[in-house]
Amino acid sequence: MDVQSATFGLVVFIIFIALLFDYVNGFHDAANSIATVVATRVLSPGVAVAWAAFFNFIAFAVFGTAVAKTIGGDMVNINAIADGNRLYVLLAALLGAVIWNLITWYLGLPTSSSHALIGAYGGGAVAAYISASGFSGWSSVLIASGWIKTLAFIVLSPLIGMTLGFALMVSVYWIFRKTNVAKIDKGFRVGQLFSAAAFSLGHGGNDAQKTMGIITAVLAAGGMLQYGEGGSLPPIPFWVVLAAHAAIGLGTLSGGWRIVKTMGTKIVKLQPVGGFCAETAGALTLFANTFAGIPVSTTHTITGAIVGTGSAKRFSAVKWGVAGKIIWAWVLTIPMAALMAAVSYEVILFLDRTFFS
Repeated sequence: MDVQSATFGLVVFIIFIALLFDYVNGFHDAANSIATVVATRVLSPGVAVAWAAFFNFIAFAVFGTAVAKTIGGDMVNINAIADGNRLYVLLAALLGAVIWNLITWYLGLPTSSSHALIGAYGGGAVAAYISASGFSGWSSVLIASGWIKTLAFIVLSPLIGMTLGFALMVSVYWIFRKTNVAKIDKGFRVGQLFSAAAFSLGHGGNDAQKTMGIITAVLAAGGMLQYGEGGSLPPIPFWVVLAAHAAIGLGTLSGGWRIVKTMGTKIVKLQPVGGFCAETAGALTLFANTFAGIPVSTTHTITGAIVGTGSAKRFSAVKWGVAGKIIWAWVLTIPMAALMAAVSYEVILFLDRTFFS
């Protein structure tokens, strides 16, 4: 097999793994979109995942590709990696993210697929640089501006979601303070259909773009697309947009019941009005960040919104012990995904040298 055919085969394989990651992202993060609407019994689990999957898919018609460009071009300086190793870095990033997602899914922990991918991409790139050039200057492979923006919103996105959830819940309590409780419950059961749809739209818009950015970087590293000026990411092909949204939609359709249980019942017990406020707060946060090109965690966002909504009812309504365990999982996601990607890169390099050199 000639070098060109081998490269093409590797590109196709990595794209397959990227879409697999997107699929895993969908079922791992299905809870983000449907936990509240299932917990409040507005929709059955089967109908809820179909509802969420539909809006995951059509998100491509609403949002651009700003997040994809951040992930694919503003996090890692791919020019610092030797041409022959760039595809290996991208493959290692995807493997590291998928492994961490599967571990946390099995444990029922609602961690961030987004930050798993980001951490794994950085970890794979740093491992490649150190393997080739040693420890001196390894930080040059990471683009500070992209990391600062992303790391800042690890903290800010759940806080924004929590603040909006709290404010919406307090506003609803005040506006409907003289209304019969049964009427409020019935009205917000209908409202949750729209709030769940909005959150699913934001989930698809932000999360699918992360895979788009990686796939486009793979195509550029494989010589099938040309890098822009200064090594910037080329425009995202439309077929990549459709494939990424289809994969995340199918993943959501597969569900993620372990995490649904944690998100929907273990943090705080929600009524339809609380579910509506949490989903609306989460959707607003996601919309703003997606249009701004900031890759935020849908998991962090909806968890913050659920905590804010529960706190508005009474502070003790939130099961802070469960919330604390979730936060520890968040803290560990980037370094653990980075470690797994680094190990994956070394394994890939070993296999290449052993069987293909």
